[in-house]
Amino acid sequence: MNARLRQFLVAVGETFWLLPALLVVVGILLAVGLVELDRSGLVPHWLIDSPFLYNGGGTGARTLLGAVASSTIGVAGTVFSITIASLSLAAGQMGPRLLRNFVKDRGNQFTLGAFLGTFSYALMVLRSVRTQGEGPFVPHAALTAGILLAFLCVGVLVFFVGHMAGRINVDTVIELVSEDVTRAIRRLTSTSAPTHVAAPTFTDAVAAVADPRRGYLQELDADQLAGWAAAHNCTIQLLVRPGDYVFPGAPIALAEPTRDGIEPAIRRATALGGQRVSRIDLEFAVRQLVEIAVRALSPGINDPHTAMSVLDRMGAALCDMVPRYLPHGLIERDGRAVLIVPTVDYDGLVDAMFHLIRQNAAGSVAIMIRMLEVLIAVTGVERVPERLQVLRRHADLVLSDGERDVTTPADLDDLKDRYRRFIAMQTIGPISVLERETG
Repeated sequence: MNARLRQFLVAVGETFWLLPALLVVVGILLAVGLVELDRSGLVPHWLIDSPFLYNGGGTGARTLLGAVASSTIGVAGTVFSITIASLSLAAGQMGPRLLRNFVKDRGNQFTLGAFLGTFSYALMVLRSVRTQGEGPFVPHAALTAGILLAFLCVGVLVFFVGHMAGRINVDTVIELVSEDVTRAIRRLTSTSAPTHVAAPTFTDAVAAVADPRRGYLQELDADQLAGWAAAHNCTIQLLVRPGDYVFPGAPIALAEPTRDGIEPAIRRATALGGQRVSRIDLEFAVRQLVEIAVRALSPGINDPHTAMSVLDRMGAALCDMVPRYLPHGLIERDGRAVLIVPTVDYDGLVDAMFHLIRQNAAGSVAIMIRMLEVLIAVTGVERVPERLQVLRRHADLVLSDGERDVTTPADLDDLKDRYRRFIAMQTIGPISVLERETG
């Protein structure tokens, strides 16, 4: 699929207005359908005279529908105000980049859509009601459905209050963002080792391909671009990866040999936007969690427990990575690498998880200890030597910062004790560590 088309479809699917608009359309169609059912005379008189359907006159019907319409549109405005207030609170405490998680929340969208849909339904039914002097017509089935929709809106309002109270809880937000990280790991990594492909060697004939656009790389159709490169017998190396910012006029790729039409081919296979997204950018999904922790460690908030919760999710994400492999970014056609895409590696991913938190936790013994405990847990399940070296490097950095910033001897001893446990976990394994501690 063309990258721009995919970007458009994903953007539409994540917009706040789509579900409310669909529910408004559903309300209008339902009103038209039920009014036509009443006009057709298919509703039996015994059912109309029963207590199960509305059986009042035209004046009462107009009053009822007017009350439903005015109350639902009023509550819809209140719901919108509560949503904006919640977004402002979340932006101040957890960062403005997390607002997307609130905007694309289906619970908020459904609540607003339910009230707007009921309002539209009531208006459409109201226009068909006729009193005695106008040629009486009362759509009994449609009015009964309007009463049921009004009661449904009462239930939706109760749901919304509880839903928003839970959504602005920081632990809930952390869990939601960590689920984004988990989904990104499953989507962007594989359980089988990538096939080894020999990296191509560029010569002096390589040429740079400039791009006049600007923005973050949000979508990349690598298969399409690799197919174009194979069809034109050339090799393309992208200089940006998903999530990187493309500067206007700067080189976006290298090509050897250069071919006519390579610039349009790259533009068709890529889509830029004004912000990073986590669909194809694993590092950005991680950085959203990191932002929560960094803000929690700021002097204005000073909430180390939130930062510890983020570190726990980071450790869980690294444990999810144990049986999985990151892509190497080499795409081949007919046994030859035709496209090279920069990708995030394990080293860079762990750096994104821990560097900012460690740097902003200078002097906070509790955060440093928790970071070492998370590294101990990950080391207990990770067996790849290269990855263990990365974890060891971060443990060394935590100890180094502690020796420089922690002045209380007892706190420093606690930190060194966690570091010794980390080293023991790497060298002798979890079972031997347990035997040593209990023996």
